Amino acid sequence: MATQVLTQSARVAGARNALSKEACMAMYDEWATSYNTDLADASQNYVAPILTAQTALHINRKLAPTVLDAGCGTGLVGQALAKGGSTGSGVVIDGADLSPPMLKIAGETGVYRDLLVADLTQPLGRAEASYDIVTCCGTFTRGHVGPDPALREFLRVLKPAGIVVATVLYEIWLSGGYKAEVEKLEAEGLATVVSAEVDDYRKGAGDKAVFLVLRKKATTAAAV
Repeated sequence: MATQVLTQSARVAGARNALSKEACMAMYDEWATSYNTDLADASQNYVAPILTAQTALHINRKLAPTVLDAGCGTGLVGQALAKGGSTGSGVVIDGADLSPPMLKIAGETGVYRDLLVADLTQPLGRAEASYDIVTCCGTFTRGHVGPDPALREFLRVLKPAGIVVATVLYEIWLSGGYKAEVEKLEAEGLATVVSAEVDDYRKGAGDKAVFLVLRKKATTAAAV
């Protein structure tokens, strides 16, 4: 068990310390087949996907919302959304991720309407005002995706009054420029902060994340 835990911790550290997009993608491609097992292990207790889905369904105002699960990985958030009891009934979920092997496993869950290979550091291949909710869990961390242009793109593809629910690793909330970008989006009148609470990311592993919830301004859809 000690060796298994060490391997899992090494994978998480390797992902966060990737020096390039290509290195990060290669690591996730290789990790895809054991990703769910590794992070579901009791030593990791990766609670962030469930908390992300619960937050999205709780705050959402619409019946049968359309969701873009950005950085969906193997589909942990999508599955949690689909299993959200009466609040999750009728939810329509698209997934986007950089890793085709991860997307393959996400597709096998059967909860996604559509899956696309997407680099979240670039414009998304989706039309304006397409979704009620954008979720993004586990992507705003070291060695992955920065706040700009990702947060702005999430707002662009949201319908007026839609919400972004994203985890940001707490240790880079300030140093990574996420707080500053959120304040900029607010100042531009593009979004309001519903909440930015710190909670467990991997329970028992010492990881914390800011669970950021943004609501797109209803009157600025065309300007985003």
